[in-house]
Amino acid sequence: MRFLLQLAPPVSFFIVCAITSFLALAGLHMVRKKYSAEVLKENHEVAAIIFNAFGLFYGVLVAFVMFVTWGGYDDATKSLQMEASESLDLFHIAEAFPDATKKMIQQGVRDYVTAVYNDEVPKMSNGDISLHTGGAHATLRVLFAQVDANSIPNRELYGESLRCLNNLAQFRRMRIFAGNDTVPPVIWLVLLVGGVFAVSYTFFFGMKNLNAQYLITTTLTVTVTSILFLVYVLDHPFTGTSRVSLAPLREAMTAMKGDSGEN
Repeated sequence: MRFLLQLAPPVSFFIVCAITSFLALAGLHMVRKKYSAEVLKENHEVAAIIFNAFGLFYGVLVAFVMFVTWGGYDDATKSLQMEASESLDLFHIAEAFPDATKKMIQQGVRDYVTAVYNDEVPKMSNGDISLHTGGAHATLRVLFAQVDANSIPNRELYGESLRCLNNLAQFRRMRIFAGNDTVPPVIWLVLLVGGVFAVSYTFFFGMKNLNAQYLITTTLTVTVTSILFLVYVLDHPFTGTSRVSLAPLREAMTAMKGDSGEN
C-alpha cells in the first residue's frame, strides 16, 4: 500500500476506489444473478433494521479513528514547526557567544537542520528511524559538552541555549512519536471487515432498477474506501506526496544561510 502514497492524491484515491468498486459490483452481480429481486425483498424489513444498527456502530468507530489519526497528523506538523523554530532560536542565541564557540554552535545547528531535512525525514518515511537513534542531535549535544561555560560572559543566554537544546530534543522525540503508525493492526482489521460488511449488505436489497442498485453500491463503496484510505494517509504523516510540509525546515535553513552571509 505504501507505493500509493507516492502518487498524486487524486491518482491514488482513484486507483483504490476503482479496484474496490469493481469487486463490489462483481459481488452484487453474482448475488443478483442467483437471487431475484422478489426473493430479496422478503428480507428487507429485518435487513434494514440490522443495517441501520450496524451503520451506526461502524460510523462511530470510523469517526473516532479519523479523529485520532487527524490529531496525530496535526501533532506531527506542529512538532516539525516547533523543531525548526527552536533551531532558529538556538542559532540566534549563539550570536552572543565568543567567536570560536559561536561558529561551532551555529554550524552544528545548521548541520542538525540539514540532517533532519535530508536524512531523518526520508528515513522516517520508510520506518527506519527510532527514538533511540541519536542522529544529528547527539552530535549537537557533544558540541555543547565541549563548550567552556566560563568563557561565555552572558550566563543567562547560555542557560537559555541549554533550554533550547533540551526543547529541540523534546520536539524531535515528539516528531518521531507522531511519525509512527498510530492505528494498530487490530483496528485496521475491524475497519476493513466492517467496510466489507457495509458494502456487502447492499447486495441483498432487491431493487427493481438494477442500474440504480449498481450506482448505490458504487457510491457507498467509494465513500467507505475514500475514508479508510484517508485514514491510511493520515497514519503516515511523513510518507508520500501528502506528507507533512517541510517548509519550516527549508525556511530555517535559508534564514541561517542568510544570517551567516551577513556575518
